[in-house]
Amino acid sequence: MVSQFISSHSVGLLGDLDFKFPEGIHAVGRLDNHSEGLLILTTNKKITRLLFLGDSPHKRTYLVQVNNILSAQSLHLLQTGVNIRIKEGKNYTTPPCEVSIVDNPEKIYPFAINPLSHGPHTWLMITLTEGKFHQVRKMMGAIHHRCKRLIRISIEDLSLGALAPGEVKEIEENIFFKLLKINSK
Repeated sequence: MVSQFISSHSVGLLGDLDFKFPEGIHAVGRLDNHSEGLLILTTNKKITRLLFLGDSPHKRTYLVQVNNILSAQSLHLLQTGVNIRIKEGKNYTTPPCEVSIVDNPEKIYPFAINPLSHGPHTWLMITLTEGKFHQVRKMMGAIHHRCKRLIRISIEDLSLGALAPGEVKEIEENIFFKLLKINSK
């Protein structure tokens, strides 16, 4: 499924979900078609600006499964910043971020375990304040690990919790703003 309601391609769309969305709703902080997890949908046009273009950065946390076992050296590189390629072939050094190895990802998100997944792998919890240029996937590539799954589990204090894939949960606007740590005024 892609993070949109209309597409010229034959793909799963948000409108295919079993939920009556209000007119004018749009996705904030999209997920690419190989990612999953928390997606904010709103009719409030200010949310994108307040959340992603404001003066103070907002934390985004991802549960990431990579191929093979991650070394302590690679973990340190992720934590302190790695060089990735961005638009037009430019180099970009990612800022330091929080990265830790996760032994039981299903305790964080019950739908994380994939019974079809095989071979050596490592689960990581990554918290960053930007998500530019498919950053997490490129960070994994920079340390020679392929990203097998990328699940956004939270933005600030708004958490995916045990929400199943394709499930929709409505949140009161005042609680929504409080969890995202943004001022609605």
